[in-house]
Amino acid sequence: MDSVTNSTVKQLHISQQVPICTRNYTVPAVVFSTKGYAGNHFHDFTDVLIQLFQTSRRFNGEVQFLITNYMPWWINKYKPVLQRLSKYEIIDIDKEKEVICFPSLTIGLKDNKEFSINTSESPNSMRDFTKFIKSTYSLKRKFAVRLKKNADDQGRKTKPRLLIISRSKTRHFINVKEIVILARSLGFKVVVEETAENLAQGEKKVNSFDVLMGVHGAGLTNMVFLHENATVIQTVGLGMEWVSKVDFHIPAMDMNLKYLDYKISVNESSLIQQYPLEHHVLRDPPGNMISPKGWVSYRKIYLDQQDVKIEVNRFRGSLLKALELLRS
Repeated sequence: MDSVTNSTVKQLHISQQVPICTRNYTVPAVVFSTKGYAGNHFHDFTDVLIQLFQTSRRFNGEVQFLITNYMPWWINKYKPVLQRLSKYEIIDIDKEKEVICFPSLTIGLKDNKEFSINTSESPNSMRDFTKFIKSTYSLKRKFAVRLKKNADDQGRKTKPRLLIISRSKTRHFINVKEIVILARSLGFKVVVEETAENLAQGEKKVNSFDVLMGVHGAGLTNMVFLHENATVIQTVGLGMEWVSKVDFHIPAMDMNLKYLDYKISVNESSLIQQYPLEHHVLRDPPGNMISPKGWVSYRKIYLDQQDVKIEVNRFRGSLLKALELLRS
């Protein structure tokens, strides 16, 4: 996080001279940065937007945002969210020359849970955040399609919509065409996107689907736009169990979404082509939290070098379970 500017808080003695305010505000202010990992879809939400919601929602728009490391493209991308949280023009604090004064100031954002909100420490919940997001972007669809029990999946008029996020670089589906054929044979209407990070009208597009599927990665962040009771299918690569649970499994449940994970076998991982079967990378992949010291090597192997080739006959059960959830 070296790219994030540090803010300094000074406590002045009563005998010290206080700078004279050249501009006064009557509303409280919140200081935060748009650097760090911001720019990555997942980190935009977990590091900034969710935390900003927790920190500023209680002011009901009567709050001034002071941004350090100001990035215009980022501000423009999330302008609808920022304008819902604050009624005032954002101030680029790094360019400010005057002495500006506020009745109160919050430096930094409230963080208590990865891609979610810890309700024991906050008056808001992750469901509150997703409702706020869907209201901000005027997402009309509120519930997943409800399928009739014992209905013919192939013959039904209303087909459940499945969005497959197929990453273009690392952790991509090698045989996405086979997955599409399988899903369509079970009665899904399928759309494949290489990434759902920068789709035109992306939030509205994602909101139109009943099931979102992808390998662990930033594209699954788009579950925030799904309607309640939609289903998320996370493909869990080799060695990704802990990070998949923390980043998307628990948050999906907090959003009141239905969740399935598909844990791949060794034979479905491209790592089998890079290491012998008896190698510890395949035989004993990490199952728990990774230490900061071991993160670089873990990421290089399991996140950056691994793709997935789904065994469609094995995966069939997950899609059938998704259909079952749409009937419940």
